Amino acid sequence: MVPEFANEPLTDFSLPANRQAMRAALQQVKNEFGREWPLVIGGERVTSGAWIDSFNPCQKRELVGRVARAARGEAERALDAAWEAFPDWSRWRPDQRARLLFKAAELMRTKKHVFSATMVYEAGKTWPEADGDTAEAIDFLEYYGREAIRLAGPHPLTRLPGEDNDLMYVPLGVGVVIPPWNFPLAITCGMTAAAIVTGNTAILKPASLTPIIAARMVELLEEAGLPRGVVNFLAGSGGEIGDFLVSHPRTRFISFTGSREVGTHIYALASQVQQGQRWLKRVVAEMGGKDAIIVDETADLESAAAGITTSAYGFQGQKCSAASRAIVLEPVYQDVLGRVARQAEALRQGPAEDPASQIAAVIDEGQFNKVLSYVDIGNREGRLVVGGEPDGSGNEGWYIQPTVVADVPEDGRLAQEEIFGPVLSFIRARDYPHALAIANNTEYGLTGGVYSRDRRRLEQARTEFQVGNLYFNRKITGAMVGAQPFGGFDMSGTDSKAGGPDYLQLFMQAKVVVERF
Repeated sequence: MVPEFANEPLTDFSLPANRQAMRAALQQVKNEFGREWPLVIGGERVTSGAWIDSFNPCQKRELVGRVARAARGEAERALDAAWEAFPDWSRWRPDQRARLLFKAAELMRTKKHVFSATMVYEAGKTWPEADGDTAEAIDFLEYYGREAIRLAGPHPLTRLPGEDNDLMYVPLGVGVVIPPWNFPLAITCGMTAAAIVTGNTAILKPASLTPIIAARMVELLEEAGLPRGVVNFLAGSGGEIGDFLVSHPRTRFISFTGSREVGTHIYALASQVQQGQRWLKRVVAEMGGKDAIIVDETADLESAAAGITTSAYGFQGQKCSAASRAIVLEPVYQDVLGRVARQAEALRQGPAEDPASQIAAVIDEGQFNKVLSYVDIGNREGRLVVGGEPDGSGNEGWYIQPTVVADVPEDGRLAQEEIFGPVLSFIRARDYPHALAIANNTEYGLTGGVYSRDRRRLEQARTEFQVGNLYFNRKITGAMVGAQPFGGFDMSGTDSKAGGPDYLQLFMQAKVVVERF
């Protein structure tokens, strides 16, 4: 009997034993710097002669490791291996596949600090952010294993005289899993686990900025007993192998998490039926956000300011769920602005490996330049209150100070475009209906929040605030698997809900069998 699902506890780093264990894991990972990680195709280690170098964002010249770079030849081999493995894997009972996920979850628990330490160095995640990422990965393994067992059970259908009706879910085939760099373990693990526990086989193309944590996860799945070819690890560029796999006639589905630009490109490419293709490809796309928190004059302003600050600057604002807009009613606008500005300015910025750091560096030079370009836009569109500069402490990484821009026009670029960095726009609202109108005035619909003590206003937001995940009187990041299924509307994706009861059905198709007696 599988016990009821419970979320993985976060590590309490105030305890000396936990701090010591994390420091030991950091040293272990550091001792492996420069390691070369091969591709994995059909269970075989493959090197291509070309490499993707992964650097520490907080020490931009520090090489964390290298991962073999695949070309189209390796991509074709991976498709062959995945289809070869599919018939046997699809015949495994759902409870058997689930048991493998449970084994992987237990292995990850025993190595959780090593996984977290890898993200500290490769992604620039602070200790708590990295630990939360690892805990969420464990949650996905545990939750999707249980969901696979549930969906394999009997499904109530209307009974007809003289007939027996049965509904079952069957796997799709071979899919391509394309995860993002910002949750390089949790989302990578969740997308991969969902694909395989439902009986599919997969080609995992990790984000080129964070391929090492994905390679480590594939090693763990093999240790748990995953058969050869069920997951094929194929690092490489989107232009060279990503588009090739997405458009390939033997690809059955694509699971993607990332930017709107790339997601819509994949959606369009996958919709084109290729010669020899026998299906319409299924695309599961989770994309960006332009997330807002509304604060009215009845709210607990200190709590609101703390929630805004955490939501805006956790992991340097590099979350699709991060607060990018603070929409504050006129009577309390200046008060909330001042509180958030003081809290943002007080955040301790430094290397992610330092447990005292609250925020670290953005992921790479491209993101660094992009964020600073939006700071320039903010200087033209609004009023810079704090931040807006590269960190001046002499750090050798891609550091940008937490930034607050006030008086941003609701239709300005800073209020409409996803920045994905530590830049928060303050927008003034005349009244509550105006605040809701501003919040909904975006092509995205991922997360949002309201701080208010007015029950009528909260209920109005429950209906009218058009986002997939809406939070009242708390931060808008940190959705928990099983409790808060995550995914958005409109240009935030295809309305999938990761960590929820309907997610696995996106990787299967329903079959009904009717027998006349």
